[in-house]
Amino acid sequence: MKKSLIQRSLVAGMVIASLAPAVQAETASSSFQVGVDVRATCSISAADMTFNGITTGTTSQNDAASDISVSCSQGAPYAISLSNGSNFSGGRRMNSGAHFINYVLFQDATRATNWDQTNTVNFTGNGATRVHTVFGRIPAGQSVPNMGSYADTIVATVSY
Repeated sequence: MKKSLIQRSLVAGMVIASLAPAVQAETASSSFQVGVDVRATCSISAADMTFNGITTGTTSQNDAASDISVSCSQGAPYAISLSNGSNFSGGRRMNSGAHFINYVLFQDATRATNWDQTNTVNFTGNGATRVHTVFGRIPAGQSVPNMGSYADTIVATVSY
């Protein structure tokens, strides 16, 4: 009989426990944003400009051109400026030792609009490479008594 009473007590306890409401832990929550700033990017590369050879004496007008390739993010406004060069003195000059030949760089094929640090070429990126032509000119009428290889270095900069 003792065994039967213990079994009944266990069964009764289990029944009572199953009727009691379940105890739950309390919760709290919060939300947060996930984000990233996507910044524009641009790259630039420039090809050398080489004028046709000239002879000593008085220069004739001599034109040349080269390309600057720019790739900027879609929708990014940018400006391309050209430095004055390594031998600037009242204008751009190529040198060979202590001897100089003046030249000018332009934005357009008619050679009407200078291209320098303040006269820039402005565009908006489209995600692809865009080629911008630099038009150069050695003006006529310069005295060039010395032969040699004349050169200057221009830095092309894209600002975006």
